[in-house]
Amino acid sequence: MSGHRLRIVAGICSIAALVGAGGGYVAWAIAADERPAAIAPATAEPGTLVFLDHGRALSQVPVTDPGAAPVRRAPTCLRSYTAGGTTICLRTVAVPAGFEAAFLRGDKEIAEPVRVDGTPSRARVSPSGRLTAWTVFRTGDSYNPGAFATTTGIYDTRTGTLHGSLEDFAVLVDGKPYQREDRNFWGVTFAADDRTFYATMGSARRIWLLRGDLASRTLTAVGRDAECPSLSPDGTRLAYKKRVGTRWRLHVRDLGTGRETPLAEPAEIDDQAAWVDDATVAYARPDDGGRVSLFAVPADGTGAPRLLRRDASSPAVVQRPDQSHSQATP
Repeated sequence: MSGHRLRIVAGICSIAALVGAGGGYVAWAIAADERPAAIAPATAEPGTLVFLDHGRALSQVPVTDPGAAPVRRAPTCLRSYTAGGTTICLRTVAVPAGFEAAFLRGDKEIAEPVRVDGTPSRARVSPSGRLTAWTVFRTGDSYNPGAFATTTGIYDTRTGTLHGSLEDFAVLVDGKPYQREDRNFWGVTFAADDRTFYATMGSARRIWLLRGDLASRTLTAVGRDAECPSLSPDGTRLAYKKRVGTRWRLHVRDLGTGRETPLAEPAEIDDQAAWVDDATVAYARPDDGGRVSLFAVPADGTGAPRLLRRDASSPAVVQRPDQSHSQATP
């Protein structure tokens, strides 16, 4: 493991009330099928679909043949994501009992794991593989006893810098500082400059889409009602889930025009989508038999959802270097 020392940038967290996210998938993962599997160390190449098979085993198949026999990698995770040669694996820790974020290239850890104070929910890696992010659920806030809250952190695998909670960033809404105690952040997605990112904030029963800047440690509201954003490989669109009536549906927003397109997935979605390519997004949801499985749908609102792989979660498609050229969008 790397000798990086963690330089802790963020302070003590103050987290808000629960805004619905993927706790159900974590419960499914913990109770998932643990049948023996052949493990083969592997490094994911471009065009590879990386996922958690049966909720725990980090696995990969060609994205062109998602039903193929998987190559199983050594780590087991509750949530994972792979990009730029780096995998973040949110996993259990036995002593003391809890959870941590591990950072890997292939099956080798490249930095000291970071302890995370809550149950894993979301994970992301920047296109270069340098930056990683996670969201966990936690309880115990004094101003909202007994309710769930979230903590979202970012770790730089190159410098060892840890931003322990986005709550320590300055937030601007309508150009003014927003400092309510009940701010709640989740669902990071990164641009290619390893500085810009997007995330969701919930506060006062409202939802904001935020654009973050790691250098200035600021979060600026750029939209409303977009949860768990995922930036397209070309950096021009965000896929996210949005409440429509009482259900969460997938949408795509053009960052240049602001145009929002509902996708052709009629089912309720409780996941952070991942882009297969510039035209398709993947996500996890229960199949007709109730098993959490991977599906894909066109990103332009046409077509219909198709099954990628049964009994799987945490999708990530490794992009070609010339495809992962997303830019920061003003």
